[in-house]
Parts: sequence; structure tokens; C-alpha cells
Amino acid sequence: MAFWKWIDNLEGGMASLGAGLCLFLIMMITVVGVFGRYVLGTDLIPGGYNMIERIAFPLLVFWAVPLGHRQGAFPRFEVLADRLPPALARYLALLVLAVELAVFSVLLWYLSRFAWDAVESSREMQIGTRLWPAWPVIVMMPLAFALMWLEMLRLFWETATRGPAPPAP
Repeated sequence: MAFWKWIDNLEGGMASLGAGLCLFLIMMITVVGVFGRYVLGTDLIPGGYNMIERIAFPLLVFWAVPLGHRQGAFPRFEVLADRLPPALARYLALLVLAVELAVFSVLLWYLSRFAWDAVESSREMQIGTRLWPAWPVIVMMPLAFALMWLEMLRLFWETATRGPAPPAP
């Protein structure tokens, strides 16, 4: 389906390009900061630690998590299901997915409210001696959880209609 292909491309782009650039940025800020501090005796990137802590690392995580979930990198409740008859394993998989959907629905709701409040109030964060807008980073949290929620919904539908999906390679 074109929709799921688009979602897959979005998650892949967020993880490879977005998270990859964030990781590169973290490495560069760290190397330049350490070089400046210990070799030149000055801070070459004022607020570098804050940039890593409040921008690069959260974006790295929230851009990579949806793809990791889709690829099955998260722990799964499969030990018991592998020992059950197929019909019972299917019902157990549906129950686990329903609980995950419920939990992620609540998280998505509260994260969306938090992000909306951040946008409305123009929330800022201190980086070095200046204030930067925080909402561009905060908005990525509900986006990541929405993508994971969509994947869980797809898995629930596939399990309900076709049986449990095979484990990820």
C-alpha cells in the first residue's frame, strides 16, 4: 500500500538522515568542545552541552524510535506465545497489542497536549546565554509516538485478520 510505503520512507528518513545528523552533531560538538577546553583553554561552542542535552539527543532518540519499533528491535512478548497453540498465541498477541495501543494512546494524548502547550506558550530553553525555542524539538515527541501507534494499529489489524506476524529477522 502506498500509505505504508510513505510511512516507512518517513521513518527511514527520520532515522537515517535526522538521527544520523544528530549523532554526527553530538560527536562534532563534543570533539570541538574538548579540543577547545583542553588544548586552547577556551570554550569554542558556548552551550555545547545544552545543545546536545536539549536538542540533538532528544531528536536522535525520537527520530530513531519509530523505525526501531517497526523493525522489531523492541522487546516482544513471544516466549509464552511460542509455546502456545496457534489460536491461543493469536489471542495473546491481540491482547498484548491492545494493551500497547491503550498505553500509547494515553501517552500520545498527553504528549500532544504538552507539545500544543509548548507551541502556544512559545516555550524556550536556555542554550549558553541565549534562549532558543523549545517547541520544534518538543513537537517531535508526539510525531514519533503517533508513528509507533500507527504501526501497532497495523500489527493489531494484521494479527486480527491473518494471525500473528512472523518475528522480525
